Amino acid sequence: MSKLNSSSSELELDRPNIEDYLPTDSLHEPSGKLRLRDLLDVSPTLTEAAGAIVDVRKDLPVDVIGGMFSITVLNEISFVHGQDSFTRCFKSNPPEPWNWNVYLFPLWCLGVVVRYGILFPVRILILTLGWLIFLSSYIPVHLLLKGHDKLRKRLERCLVELICSFFVASWTGVVKYHGPRPSMRPKQVFVANHTSMIDFIILEQMTAFAVIMQKHPGWVGLLQSTILESVGCIWFNRSEAKDREIVARKLREHVEGADNNPLLIFPEGTCVNNHYTVMFKKGAFELGSTVCPIAIKYNKIFVDAFWNSRKQSFTMHLLQLMTSWAVVCDVWYLEPQNLKPGETPIEFAERVRDIISVRAGLRKVPWDGYLKYSRPSPKHRER
Repeated sequence: MSKLNSSSSELELDRPNIEDYLPTDSLHEPSGKLRLRDLLDVSPTLTEAAGAIVDVRKDLPVDVIGGMFSITVLNEISFVHGQDSFTRCFKSNPPEPWNWNVYLFPLWCLGVVVRYGILFPVRILILTLGWLIFLSSYIPVHLLLKGHDKLRKRLERCLVELICSFFVASWTGVVKYHGPRPSMRPKQVFVANHTSMIDFIILEQMTAFAVIMQKHPGWVGLLQSTILESVGCIWFNRSEAKDREIVARKLREHVEGADNNPLLIFPEGTCVNNHYTVMFKKGAFELGSTVCPIAIKYNKIFVDAFWNSRKQSFTMHLLQLMTSWAVVCDVWYLEPQNLKPGETPIEFAERVRDIISVRAGLRKVPWDGYLKYSRPSPKHRER
C-alpha cells in the first residue's frame, strides 16, 4: 500500500501543471473574495485618486480620517499605490540608515568630524579663493574693455567657466562628461533635465551657456542681474504673464545670433528629483532650431543633489553639498535632433524627453511641473 501511495505521489509530481499552459485571462480567483486592489486596477484615474487620499491621510488626525474612510481601507490603498505619482516627482528620498550599530556608528562619527571639521573649511577656502580670483579679473575686464566687445565677451566667458569650476571643486565634484563638447553655432538650442540649480553650474564649467532661468531673490538674484547677464542669460518670472511674450522674443533673437553663447533651456521648468521627468514645455521646440539633448544623472551614493526650493534655500542646499563627501554625476551630450515633417512641437518635445529619459534612466510621467507652484482652478478640478 505504501508503494502504491509513493508511486501515486511520483505521478502527481510528473504530471504537467495545466495552469502553466493556460493564458492568464482564463484563470480566475475564487468568487466571493473581491479585494480593494482589484477594484483600483479597473481605472488608473481611480488609482491616482486613491494615492492622493493616502497623502492627505498622512496630515490628518485619526478622528478625521475615521470620519472619511476606515483605516483598513486606507491601508489597503497605501499598499496598492503608496503615493500619487505627481508628488513623488518632487520629494527627496532619504537614504536608508546604515550606521546604527555598534560597529559602524564610531566610523560614522569620525566621518562627521572629517566632513565638517576638515573638508568643509577647506572647501570654504577654495570657494573664497575662487571668488577673489574671479572678481579681481572680472571687474577690470568688464569696465576697461567696453570698447572691445568681442574680446570682453570671450574673457568674461572664460571667467564664468572658471568660477563655476571653483564651485564644483568646493563640492569635490566627480563629473563624467560623455560625448562631444558643445560648440557655438547659430540656430541651435540645448535642453536638459533639471534636478537643481547646480545643473547649470556643472554644465557651465565646460561651456559658457546662456541659460533661461527663473529670477531668484537674494545673492543669487544679484549674480543673475550682474555677472550672468554677461553671457547672455535670460530671466523670467512665473507670476508675470507678460514675461512669456518677452522671453519668447528674446529666445528667437538669441538663437539667430552667430556670436551668441549656446542657449541652454531646462524645459521641465522646475526641479525634479532625478528619478522622473515631467512634461517638457514646447517653447524650446518651436524656435525652428536644432535641439541638442543633454542628460544629467546624479549618483546619490554620497548626497542627494535634488533641490526642493519650497523647503530649502539655495544657500542651505549649497551647504548640504559642501558638507557631503562628494557630488557624483554623469552628463551625456546626445545626438542633435530636428523637427520631423508633420511633427508638432509638442510631439518633438516628447521625443526629445524620451531620449533624455532613456539615457539617464529616468521615468516619464505625464504631469506639468508648474502644478508644483499653482493649484488648478475649481472649474478644472471639477472637470
